[in-house]
Formats: sequence, structure tokens, C-alpha cells
Amino acid sequence: MKDHNQEKPFSQACENNRSPILDVLEKEFADQKRVLELGSGTGQHAVHVGPKLPHILWQTSDLAENIAGINQWIDAEKVVNVLRPLTIDLSTSWADADFLPQFDAVFSANTLHIMSWESVESFFQGLTSCKAGTRLAIYGPFKYDGQYTSESNERFQQWLLEQEPHRGIRDFEAVDALATVAGFSLKKDYAMPANNQLIIWQK
Repeated sequence: MKDHNQEKPFSQACENNRSPILDVLEKEFADQKRVLELGSGTGQHAVHVGPKLPHILWQTSDLAENIAGINQWIDAEKVVNVLRPLTIDLSTSWADADFLPQFDAVFSANTLHIMSWESVESFFQGLTSCKAGTRLAIYGPFKYDGQYTSESNERFQQWLLEQEPHRGIRDFEAVDALATVAGFSLKKDYAMPANNQLIIWQK
């Protein structure tokens, strides 16, 4: 979907959820200085959050095919504390993420249900190299005790599987177990609009 006025990649979901996410990040990232966003997508989250959190250097990243679109948003919004995207493929080069200790926090929105479960495992394996104190914030839909939090999420699950059979809403308990193995402990689970969660862990 395109914003035809400016021809930048556009996500309506990002427009809808960016303000509630920012409300949480203003608290949870109050003391963080450098944030790595994994899966920046269109780049809309970065250019919205950046000006509101001027104390942070926000490092965008995504797969190679999304880099140009993120750069379009950075160019258009001229946000000084949002950095040009790194090319990160969680299924390949991520295992050698020796640059991670320079970051105080990692943020990712609407990614875990799009990736394969193997890539979700890789996502957390890479985070083992984060330094102590690193804050991890993940936004999206989750299941709890195998149950969906709403009928709309159950319908969303069916849609995801029709798009790609490796996609799906993840079980919180399984994701939390991966976080624990990577050295992170659960700090807070925020219920968000549209039956999503924003979950915070700390290394």
C-alpha cells in the first residue's frame, strides 16, 4: 500500500498504533541512549518516535528490500536522531551480531508473527550478545496459555496462515522462554489497543 501523495511505503497499522506505543516507550526508554529497531518496515515508527525522544539515537534496520523505503521516510521527515538503516536478515548474518553491545535497548513491532518460528528463535539467539541492562520491547499480538486474546486475533491468525504457512501469532510463554535463554527477564506486559501487547524484558 502506498501513500500516493508522497510515494513512500505506507502502513495504516503503524499510523494507528504509533501513539500508544510512544506512550509506553517514553517511560520504558527514558534512560536509554541508543536503540536498535529490528524490522523497521516502512520506517514510520522511527520517524514518529525519533522527534519525541530526542535523547535517543534510533538505529533503523530491516531486510535489504525495505531499506530504500525507510530512507525515503528519513529523508522526508529530516529527523536528526534517526540513523540510516542497517541491513539485517535474522535468518543469516544475525548470529554474529557483535555490534549489539553498543545499544541500550532493542525495539521491534509487528515482526514475530510475520517471521517463521525459526527466525523468531534466531532473533533471540542474536540478542544473547546484548550487554547487561539492555531493555527489549516487542509489540504485536500474542496468545496466552494457547488462547487468543480476542476473536479478531483468531481471525487474524487464519489470514496470516493463508498468506504464508510459516506465519502466526506466537505463544507468549514460548517467546518468554526464548528471552530467558538469551538472558532477559520479563519486566512488564502492557495491554495495547486492537488486542496487541507491548512486552518489556531486561537483560
